[in-house]
Amino acid sequence: MKKEHNIFALAMIFCLAIAPVYGQYYSKTVMRATQRAENMTRLHFFLHDTVSGENPSAVVIARPNITQPSSLGFGTLFAINDPLTVGPAPTSTLIGNAQGLYVSSSRDPAVFTTVMYADFAFTSGRFNGSSFSLISRSSSSDAIRELAIVGGRGAFRMAQGFALTQINFANMTTGDVILEYNVTLYHY
Repeated sequence: MKKEHNIFALAMIFCLAIAPVYGQYYSKTVMRATQRAENMTRLHFFLHDTVSGENPSAVVIARPNITQPSSLGFGTLFAINDPLTVGPAPTSTLIGNAQGLYVSSSRDPAVFTTVMYADFAFTSGRFNGSSFSLISRSSSSDAIRELAIVGGRGAFRMAQGFALTQINFANMTTGDVILEYNVTLYHY
């Protein structure tokens, strides 16, 4: 019996001693044979963020449990499915939509600041089926806002770049806004 315990103990010591040798982290970097050409694409379109009416494109999905002077106060979380159009008119040609979230991130009620996470998907034209992803901060105190592009799919695979936005129309009573987007994408 004692001999069996000794054999078992030796086997356990052997397994524990050899485990670090075979359990090392492994990684391998493979270099591409050829570099792919980087493309630059510039886009211009309008985003329609509608919070009012019977068919809003942005809705409040969470609100902090504190007293707020307005429905757009600090900590309010919105889900969006905003139409993207060729022109500023709501009846302009629809080219896609922006789906995602934005959260009101300013404690100052005079400055509406958001952090936005959205996928801008194109449903027609040359970039049908492609999209880019935007994650950035935006403040109403800036006349022109610069937002970061952090990825993409389809024609915009591995995209990076920036979007310059400005207000084209804003209804301060309803909260509806139309934003003009000028986007520069670098992608493969």
